[in-house]
Amino acid sequence: MLDFITIVYLVYTFIALYFLFLFIIIYLKNKNKIFEVPKLTREYSLSIVVPCYNEEESIGGTIEALLHSDYKNLRKIIVVDDRSTDNSYQIIKRYAAKYSRVMAVQTPKNTGKASGSKNYGSRFVKTDLIGFVDADSYPEKEAIRNMIGFFDNPDIAAVTSSVLVKERNNFIEKLQAIEYKIITFSRKLLGFVDAIYVTPGPLAIYRKNLFDKVHGFDERNMTEDIEITWNFVSHGYKVAMSTISRVYTVAPDKFKLWYKQRIRWNVGGIQTINKYKNNFMKAGMLGVFILPFFVMSWVIGVIGILFLAYRIISQAIIWFLSISYSAQAQTAVLTLRDINFTPTILFFFGMALLVLGTAFTLVALSYTKEKGFKKQGIFSFFVYSFVYLLAYPVILVNSAFKYITKTHKW
Repeated sequence: MLDFITIVYLVYTFIALYFLFLFIIIYLKNKNKIFEVPKLTREYSLSIVVPCYNEEESIGGTIEALLHSDYKNLRKIIVVDDRSTDNSYQIIKRYAAKYSRVMAVQTPKNTGKASGSKNYGSRFVKTDLIGFVDADSYPEKEAIRNMIGFFDNPDIAAVTSSVLVKERNNFIEKLQAIEYKIITFSRKLLGFVDAIYVTPGPLAIYRKNLFDKVHGFDERNMTEDIEITWNFVSHGYKVAMSTISRVYTVAPDKFKLWYKQRIRWNVGGIQTINKYKNNFMKAGMLGVFILPFFVMSWVIGVIGILFLAYRIISQAIIWFLSISYSAQAQTAVLTLRDINFTPTILFFFGMALLVLGTAFTLVALSYTKEKGFKKQGIFSFFVYSFVYLLAYPVILVNSAFKYITKTHKW
């Protein structure tokens, strides 16, 4: 009879392999479509809103990147200063004075969150489409143009892009560069089954009338880009992704900043799950796929780290007791006949997960070739796969604690 731990491990392995095989099947069926974009048949009018708070070092570069966009019907770049305490607003006003397309606006008071300044900036938008770009993000010249064609489909409410790491000077930035590439690849695969669950802040474009219909961003949510995406899907609309549209964003360069960002992401995710929990397993992609996928991904992460911790702790206790006993009894701790070279089914499943997961990661990285950046080294790949990812379940547990105790903040 199987013990409880073995049953948990088998269930965990089944779920993990199920999602892994699902991604593999989606990839094999659509691998020739990953970089496809619809032909541009109509130049929708577009305004881009840039939320800004204390970004004096990057805001100028972001505005410059948008000014260099080759999409001809980008009519306005609305830069919203959320009452910065540095020179951000002065820099924004200088660009507004120099370029007619740039509009400098300032919130009446500090909103304390990106969603507040985004919603405030949306009041000035009168175009067909509304886009958002973070103040430390830099879209490539052709990025916006390659996103617009998707809106010819009236069911498309939003289009997202490939978000990549701009600076890779230290080790944590290099690890995030790997992570962002894998997230980008995975998001595109989810797009083939209408299951994109987030339109990240560095570059996303929405249909303005639908943006207004869902009342913009939820300012109570810490991940407004996840919430608005689920809002669209709950109303029956779809979200698309242009893989060849790249935007480079500044990732945290210190562990403390990285940890704080990941806590915010996960708390916001929990907020979103709680808001849409009544849709679980109901009709529509939100209920039958996105919500279950989101929840089960977290369950896999938490159970995985708990199982690993259990194995390490239990093995350490067994070894400690064995050594203590053998020292007192003056017997050998281990003999050759105690070693079992016969692989168990649990070992087989574990190796299958490792091999398939590694193969998927390598395929994902191969789809993001970049000029001007060195390829990720073997050491960085190893640390990402076997150390970096282990931190996520810990972050999730801490995020859940902060959500329950209401100690989370932006």
